[in-house]
Amino acid sequence: QVQLVESGGGLVQAGGSLRLSCAASGRTFSSHTMGWFRQAPGKEREFVATINWTGGGTYYADSVKGRFTISRDNAKNTVFLQMNSLRPEDTAVYYCAASLSYSIAAATGRYEYWGQGTQVTVSS
Repeated sequence: QVQLVESGGGLVQAGGSLRLSCAASGRTFSSHTMGWFRQAPGKEREFVATINWTGGGTYYADSVKGRFTISRDNAKNTVFLQMNSLRPEDTAVYYCAASLSYSIAAATGRYEYWGQGTQVTVSS
């Protein structure tokens, strides 16, 4: 089992920045591919970014590429999502997820463990 707890969400003006954190406990964190997803009201959960177990492989949704950066600190069992140049359309609940796969993954079905989510609201 892996337990995931997100933090760092909040209200920010358009153009601003936020840094989300996801603290993991349970199984060996460093062996998991990690991902960030988001879900806006009335919409399906969508992929945002993923990072492999070494941190050397990352992949982003086109909508966030160049603005968001995913990273991880295996010594601290934590994965981060740095979000810059935020837009109102980035408003959503952001979820951290862990996959038993060693390779990066964008599909929600590839992730076995999920956090409870943290709200990000970007005002115009």
